[in-house]
Amino acid sequence: ERASQITFHHRVLLLLYLHLPRPRKGPTTTSKRAARGVLPPRTMFGFLRRNSNSSNMDGGGEAPRPLQLLAIAADKDAADWVSARSGTRASTEQRHSPPPLHALQASLMEEVSLEDGRAIQVTQCAWDDIMVSAEPKSSVPIVVHLRKSKAHPKRPTTIKPDFCLVRNEVSVPGKDFRNQMFGLMFAGVESVNSFSSIYSFCEKAVIQAELFKIARKCGLDEKGDEVFPMMDQQYFASYAEMMYSQSFPAVVKIGSAHAGYGKMRITDHHQMEDFRTCLAMTKGSGDSSSAYCCAEPFIEGDYDLRIQKIGSHYRVFKRTSVSGAWKTNTGSAHLEHLELTPKYKRWADEAAEMFGGLDILTVDAIHESSTGREYILEVNGTSSGLAPDVAAEDNLHIRDLVVEKMNAHFCHGPGAAVPQVLVEGEGQAAEEQVSGPAPGAAEEGAMPAASAPPPATVSSAESF
Repeated sequence: ERASQITFHHRVLLLLYLHLPRPRKGPTTTSKRAARGVLPPRTMFGFLRRNSNSSNMDGGGEAPRPLQLLAIAADKDAADWVSARSGTRASTEQRHSPPPLHALQASLMEEVSLEDGRAIQVTQCAWDDIMVSAEPKSSVPIVVHLRKSKAHPKRPTTIKPDFCLVRNEVSVPGKDFRNQMFGLMFAGVESVNSFSSIYSFCEKAVIQAELFKIARKCGLDEKGDEVFPMMDQQYFASYAEMMYSQSFPAVVKIGSAHAGYGKMRITDHHQMEDFRTCLAMTKGSGDSSSAYCCAEPFIEGDYDLRIQKIGSHYRVFKRTSVSGAWKTNTGSAHLEHLELTPKYKRWADEAAEMFGGLDILTVDAIHESSTGREYILEVNGTSSGLAPDVAAEDNLHIRDLVVEKMNAHFCHGPGAAVPQVLVEGEGQAAEEQVSGPAPGAAEEGAMPAASAPPPATVSSAESF
């Protein structure tokens, strides 16, 4: 019994010894331990600490806790959002002045911080890489486990995101990651675009319903034309209700597919009946006998239009198919930059009011060859593709938009609480664990300054 007590005391003393702070052998001691996967206990579980409200940014030389930005942008426009020198401190001038628009760096968030000096650490991944758990009333409202990320493609990590940038669709044919998004919403994490708008954009019928609502609100101009011209369209809840009454040829669209999927051109009522029998074989939601379907008259167009809005920055593109496909948003297309007109700006501004507000959006329209009229086809949200020749610059506009939103929330809004502080040695470990000024508003009443149109290009339109 005496030997057993001695052994127990030895174990207690050993545990106490392991938890005592040790003298640092060099400036990279913690980083070396982190590289071997051996972290001190308070570093390993530092993200679970309760918020510290008793310290401030300048007290005792303690550094504020970096904010975690989760960028769900896998292979989107080849953008690298991971902070290359995450955890390093830049000069005041560098922190408050992001790099010039035309000087794209290896990382879009490199040397960028908030107005109050807090750094931004970025984790870039895809929807299927994350597992989410949330407890809003606890000291750790959200924990995200990543199977892999851009910085650590072979090593799982754990983060507590403060903000989120979404550039990938949350629901695509065969994959649905809305449950992960619900966890982020449950914890109250803010995002660009907002999670509520991303949820609404999961269903095409909901988007089209909102567009028709905008068209009714805008009404007619002095010439009697629609200010927000929408295509004539019919909705069928399932194959059983399908009775098309518009003109032929027609275009049918099944459910909420993207990028040309689930769309067919129908030449007459015989083909429409064949399509109806195929629709009956699809799986609907809930007790529906099949997926829902929308149908509209086919318009022979000279070209497509895309009006892009990122924050307060606008672009207009003219897309002419060179592959001969009737789906001009797929295959190869000739891309030309057009001038932003008041009409196109009005379309983008009206669409930006959808679902409580859209920060990133594109409006797709078609120019009818026989009449010269233009019709709005659809609106795309946070996952809108960028034109290849200006993608680098537009990604910087997205970066500035994200920083603007984070400043508004964490420096001036509900998230502007006294920041947490780093425990000594935690910054280096965070660097191993997690890799990683707003666009000026146009003067009131003036058209936003448009970038000089680059030369026309021929590129693949599958992701644009």
